[in-house]
Amino acid sequence: MAIELSKQVRQQAVDSIERYFREHLQLEEPLGNIAAGGLLNFFLEELGPSIYNQAVADVQERLQMRVAEIDIEVHEDEFGYWPKYDRQPPKRRR
Repeated sequence: MAIELSKQVRQQAVDSIERYFREHLQLEEPLGNIAAGGLLNFFLEELGPSIYNQAVADVQERLQMRVAEIDIEVHEDEFGYWPKYDRQPPKRRR
């Protein structure tokens, strides 16, 4: 499954990559928009699936924990009618 970004997110990512190169690497020539886009494509194709798969595994783990707790959250005691009467003292008839 290819990871695709919306146009807006893609542009923000490209701008961020350009800024990172400009501020942290201080190259002789700035990284251009096309080069930053190519680098983003590389990251998405090479690293994206690993990040995506880890996110899916994290969600699966959380869902499994929630499913395991469902019986606690929605449990209802069965056959509860008579026990509530058995705990009360017997009523006297007049």
